[in-house]
Amino acid sequence: MSDTSVITGPNVGIDALVSGLIVACPTLTSIISGASSQDQAALAAELAAIADATPGPVVAEELELDTGIKTATAVAGAATLNKSSGIVTTEALTTAAGADYTLTLTNSKIAAGDIVLATVQDGTDTAGTPAITTAASGTGSATIIVQNVHATAAFNGTLKIGFAVFKAGAPT
Repeated sequence: MSDTSVITGPNVGIDALVSGLIVACPTLTSIISGASSQDQAALAAELAAIADATPGPVVAEELELDTGIKTATAVAGAATLNKSSGIVTTEALTTAAGADYTLTLTNSKIAAGDIVLATVQDGTDTAGTPAITTAASGTGSATIIVQNVHATAAFNGTLKIGFAVFKAGAPT
């Protein structure tokens, strides 16, 4: 039995729970065997209560994990990638210092009100300094704005924009 199944199973029997805990913590063997019958019963009751406890909401359940191809290439500031997270490589950019590049990401996984987390790094670009200034969601799309915050240098190549979509609303 793996200790992971003991920890995650909401209604694990006490014998399985104790066995799993012994695997996870060998010291527990000596504690249980050295305890009086009354203490063993009390320990068993406490462990059963823990095993039957209903866990609280898990916020991470709202982050969907996709498989398959999670990359796209932008053309004229637009790309389509229907995944909850991924990386978009921009077209070759020449965005001037202080100016913005806008990426419109068409994505069926995005709804209005969702939170789109975006990051940026150089692809083939070796000049300028990219920074995300806005990542706004809409129905079926996101608008991500990258500003070149360098004082004088323009971009001279591609950027890689990573994104993750967090669904709006409370966890279920």
